[in-house]
Amino acid sequence: MEYQHQNLANGSWRGFSLIEQLGNIGSEVGRSINWKNKGNTEQMQKALTRGLELFDLTLADSRWRQPQLREVARAREVVCDFLVGDNEYNSDDTFLNNYFLQFAIAARAKR
Repeated sequence: MEYQHQNLANGSWRGFSLIEQLGNIGSEVGRSINWKNKGNTEQMQKALTRGLELFDLTLADSRWRQPQLREVARAREVVCDFLVGDNEYNSDDTFLNNYFLQFAIAARAKR
C-alpha cells in the first residue's frame, strides 16, 4: 500500500502519543472541512484520504487498547459520516473542529 504519510507509516507515527496522533488527525480533518466549505470536493477528498490514513495508523498502533480504540474508531466514523455520508450523527464543522482542537491544545501543552 502506498501512503501519503510514508515516514509516519514506516514507524515514526508510533513515536507520537495518542493525544499527538489525534491532534494531527484533526489537522487533516480541519483541512477537509475547510475544502468542503469552499466547495472544492477534490481537495476535500485528498485531505480526507490523508486523515483516514492517520486514523488507520492510529487504529493499528498496538499501544492502544479497547477504550482508546473505540473512541478513535467512532471519531473516524463520525468524520466520514459528516464529510461524505448522510450526516446521520448531525455533526457540524464547529463540533468536529472543537473536538480535535482539544487534542492539539493538550499535545502542545505537553511540549
